[in-house]
Amino acid sequence: MTACPLCGAAPCAPEAPVQGRRYAVCGDCGLTFMLPGDRPSAEAERALYDLHRNDPDDAGYRTFLDRLVQPLAARLRPGMHGLDYGAGPGPALPAMLASRGFPTVAYDPLYAADAGLLQRRYDFIACSETAEHFHDPAAEFARLDDLLRPGGWLGLMTQWRLPERPFAAWGYARDPTHVCFYQQRTLQWIARRHHWQLECPAPHIALFRKS
Repeated sequence: MTACPLCGAAPCAPEAPVQGRRYAVCGDCGLTFMLPGDRPSAEAERALYDLHRNDPDDAGYRTFLDRLVQPLAARLRPGMHGLDYGAGPGPALPAMLASRGFPTVAYDPLYAADAGLLQRRYDFIACSETAEHFHDPAAEFARLDDLLRPGGWLGLMTQWRLPERPFAAWGYARDPTHVCFYQQRTLQWIARRHHWQLECPAPHIALFRKS
């Protein structure tokens, strides 16, 4: 019996396989997820991430990140301190946010695993193209809740699954490091679970405010 790694509901319905990898979709929260036995190891993930070319000085990459930075920054007060959670090997978000007056530190479990950063609390957290990699999304969102101060903001950018799109034809699902896929109703479930307020200012952008 396959249980949802976000809400714990079981059983979850099988979803179409992608390149031999098996998936299921939760009828309660709407999360689509890769079955645990097919998830990549940390070593395999690192090898694939090392192929990415996310240059912080690349104008196109910064424009892409601005889709999250602009609406998040618009809701912050000068001097607020934040965390880039899942920063990757070339974090541009901290520099982009700092240039707007919001000092930001970077944490990544593979590239910047400073455990001390997870002992602090932050006014905001940016989580760009990271939530789709969560092997244990329930634990990850609980950690993010613990890291946020009351009234703080969590800015999430990840491609949402559209119900009308066939899963196996979706390019985002072909990346073997993408193990969780969210619908808007999944984001609403997360907000209810943690008593957060949810805003979606643009497609694939979710802003949560901690009560």
